[in-house]
Amino acid sequence: MNAHRLESGEPHPEEMSPDRKTPVERGASLLLALLFLLSTFGCNTTPDKRVLQYLNTQGFGNRYPGNAEEENWVAISDTLIVSDSYHPDEISANLTVDIDGTVLLPEIGSVQVAGLTRTEIQALLMEKYSPYYELLDIKVRIVTRGKKYFIFGETASQGEQDFTGDLTIFEAVTRAQPKKETSNLGRVRLIRADPTDPFVQIIDIGGMIESGDSTFNVHVQERDIIFVPPTLLAQIGYFLNALVFPVKTVLEGLAGAFYSLAQFQYFTGNNGIFH
Repeated sequence: MNAHRLESGEPHPEEMSPDRKTPVERGASLLLALLFLLSTFGCNTTPDKRVLQYLNTQGFGNRYPGNAEEENWVAISDTLIVSDSYHPDEISANLTVDIDGTVLLPEIGSVQVAGLTRTEIQALLMEKYSPYYELLDIKVRIVTRGKKYFIFGETASQGEQDFTGDLTIFEAVTRAQPKKETSNLGRVRLIRADPTDPFVQIIDIGGMIESGDSTFNVHVQERDIIFVPPTLLAQIGYFLNALVFPVKTVLEGLAGAFYSLAQFQYFTGNNGIFH
C-alpha cells in the first residue's frame, strides 16, 4: 500500500500531519507571535502605581517649600536661634534643623519647624511654652544655610550655589565665571522647574553688557536653575571631540603601552623592540 501511495503521488500520512508546517507557515507564525509581544508591551502604557506614588506633584520637589525673601522660612540645615526676654536662661537655644525637620528645645522636646516662617515658629513656641510660663516674649531668628540655586553650562563653577537673597541673573552668571571662549551669553536660560507649569526664559546677558539695558536682568529665586549654553562653534568642537574620542583613547593606550615597553627594555639593557 505504501508503495502504491508513493507511486500514485499521494502524500505520506506523516506529511499530512497538522503539526508539520511549511517554512512559510512557520515564518508567519513567528511573525504573528512577535507582533503580539510588541503590541502587549506597546499597549502597557499605564505607569506603575509605585512610580506614581513617588513622582513629584508640586513645585521643585523639596518637602518644604517657601519664599525666603517674602518671609524667611526654615529649611533643613538652617540654624534656629530662640530667645525669651523674660526667661533668658531657661528659654535659649541655638540649634541646627535636623534632617527630619525638627529641633530639640528645652522642656518641650522635639518640635517640627521645617517649612514654617519666623512668625509661625514664634506663635508655635508661645503655645508650647505657655503651660510652663505666665509671661513670654519669644523671639526667633533664622540663619540661612539650606537655601540654594543651581547653575550649569559653560561656567567655571557649576552645580549647587548658596542663595543669599536679592540676586539678579547677571550677578549669578558673573559669580559662576562664564568661559570667555565658549559661553553664549546671549542665550542664557532661567529655568523655574515645576511638574505642571514649568517656566523657562531666554535672557540676553551679552546684550545687557553691550547696551546697558537691564530690562531682562530678572530676579533669581531660590531653587532656580540657570543654564549658560555653549556657542555654535563650541558645540561643533564638542561634537568633533566626541567623534574622535574612541580613536584618541585607543591611540593613547597604545602610546602608553609602547612607552612602558621602551622603559622596560631600557632598564633591562635590551634596546631592540622586535627581534
